[in-house]
Amino acid sequence: MKVVVLGAGVIGVTTAYALARAGCEVVVIERRPDVGLETSYANAGEVTPSGASPWASPRLPTLVLRWMLRGDSPLKVRLGLDPQTWRWMAQILGQCAARRFETNRRRLTRLANYSRDLLRDLRAEIRLDYDAKSSGVLHLYRSQRELDLAAEELGDLAELGVRATPMDWMACKQVEPGLGDARSMFAGGLHFPDDETGDCLKFTRSLAGHAMEFGVEFRFNHQLQRFSTSGGRVEAAVTDKGAIRGDAYVLALGSWSPGLVSDLGLKLPIHPVKGYSLTVRAEDMARGPRGGIMDEDRKIAVTRLGDRIRVAGMAELANFSTALPPARRRSLTRTLDDLFPNATRATEESFWSGLRPMTPDGAPILGSSPLPNLYLNTGHGTLGWTMACGSAQVIADLLHGRPPAIDTGDLGLDRHWRN
Repeated sequence: MKVVVLGAGVIGVTTAYALARAGCEVVVIERRPDVGLETSYANAGEVTPSGASPWASPRLPTLVLRWMLRGDSPLKVRLGLDPQTWRWMAQILGQCAARRFETNRRRLTRLANYSRDLLRDLRAEIRLDYDAKSSGVLHLYRSQRELDLAAEELGDLAELGVRATPMDWMACKQVEPGLGDARSMFAGGLHFPDDETGDCLKFTRSLAGHAMEFGVEFRFNHQLQRFSTSGGRVEAAVTDKGAIRGDAYVLALGSWSPGLVSDLGLKLPIHPVKGYSLTVRAEDMARGPRGGIMDEDRKIAVTRLGDRIRVAGMAELANFSTALPPARRRSLTRTLDDLFPNATRATEESFWSGLRPMTPDGAPILGSSPLPNLYLNTGHGTLGWTMACGSAQVIADLLHGRPPAIDTGDLGLDRHWRN
């Protein structure tokens, strides 16, 4: 079976590897000159089933109102957004009911746990160099009230297979000694020992090399234009360099997925949400993070990547803009200086923004489509790397007529029609 995978980010590359390993002939189409150059390029660098929770929660409306009054708000909405964006935002608010939040969190955590376990299996099977660390992720809370609210969720998380340990500020500094230099005091934190960290771009490139050993062909600098169809099936993926034909097609284009399939009558409720990151070369890593840290008040992660520190987070609705406002850079720099002021002098740093493909309920769109040979693996939001290996295996199983190892009946496109 020949499968054409559309997109060479972490989702597309893991899908290509899983398909090739299962015996498929695989061609990957990518408009950029290499793998991982969009959302996978400089994300937070964390594989976090602990964070597999949808934006749409009962607390979201209150949080948004609170953030609107902050100059360093974790969420910004640019004026002049189109009606489609406002409809998408209204869909998010429709998912904030407690019952829907719990349903969405369960489906996200199910896939995230499965995917993390497959990532560990993959590391045991092949050599992957990506600054991986398995020391967990520490979520920090500045107020006792926020820490107590988070701790109330631990029982529910345990039922979902997510382990966590509540810690006071002193215990947090024992887990992450570099916090001994922090300029701020925190009420405490929650440590998630099963979360992992690493460089997503390095992972994607390393896995792409193994995929090529299995015969995967990457066609870079190919601009996808449309699908050609015949008899209700996809006949070819048409690019600026010609048509590419296969027996099946997997859409893994992230935020660009809806535009490619709109002519097929498919409406994917995926919207780009911009995030930012700063990558800094560390001068004294002993005074920096050991693994990953999340400042829950600012929604900014600080992650160790070898001899570098990645500071990433925030969210902005600005359509497909990737502009880099200086104020957002200052927010990232301030958080790094606040937590680890002596780890770096910031003499070598890179500022970046990327577009996360978000759905209203937070879960990816994973599985078949109304066209029998077109499969969907897109819309992973901030959890693309966290869910990549699991999503890829689900697609490989479905293409070969095998039932996936986890329940995926609530991850397909049709759930949005039912809602």
